[in-house]
Amino acid sequence: MRVSLMQLAVDDAEAPEDRWTRVVKLVEAERETGAELVVLPELWVTGGFDYKSWTGHAEPIADSQPIAALEKVRTHDGSGPEMWLHFGSYVERTPEGILYNTAVFRGPDGKQAQYRKIHRFGFSEGEVTLMGPGKDIVTVSSPWGTLGLATCYDLRFPELFRRLLNQGMEHMVMCSAWPAKRIEHWRVLLKARAIENQVFVFATNCVGTNGGVALGGRSAVIDPWGNVVAEAGTGEEVLRVDVDPALVAQTRSALPVLNDRRLR
Repeated sequence: MRVSLMQLAVDDAEAPEDRWTRVVKLVEAERETGAELVVLPELWVTGGFDYKSWTGHAEPIADSQPIAALEKVRTHDGSGPEMWLHFGSYVERTPEGILYNTAVFRGPDGKQAQYRKIHRFGFSEGEVTLMGPGKDIVTVSSPWGTLGLATCYDLRFPELFRRLLNQGMEHMVMCSAWPAKRIEHWRVLLKARAIENQVFVFATNCVGTNGGVALGGRSAVIDPWGNVVAEAGTGEEVLRVDVDPALVAQTRSALPVLNDRRLR
């Protein structure tokens, strides 16, 4: 399983339209490396902390130009094999006018899913005041096993991942815009989620400064034993990793702790 985590720079100085045009080209280039699963970060078009821009860029997922452009890359414009792509998340506007932080995932044979972020960050500002909370737990079946989708602040709430586990999760796929000042929390919690659920973790973060907040990078692939297979630095980069998905079943067989769960 060849995975590419695209750790994107999301800077205040770059216009969202310029950014998504640039990133579409980066994903197209990544496709040529043979990547099977590509993961983009959270709210990478507008930025996770540029709250003032969200309303102006909110739109239905079906009308999103960045998503449409990336879909052409994913399918090779209908002329080649399709790859599995986590498009990152976007500011979705529903027909009722509600905004959501919505992650989009698509794969071959019409496979697709959307996950509206359940745990909104901000306390008294940002997502909490501007966006609605998602309600649905979302998994996706793939050739490598069941993928569980989560977004950024979700990482702090282990009960979500137990519910994903109940739905068969074998690999956790997370997009994020996690700040640099709390990046050690990110690194510890990624390992914890991998260890306690015995899953691979594929987690992509942003870098740069957005809304005046420095973003921490450190995108990572963690194996079911909690080992860091690969970790990015603090600049824009693509983290490319080959992993054996069979390690999930092997880990669960060697250390069958999940069989001893008493609380569901």
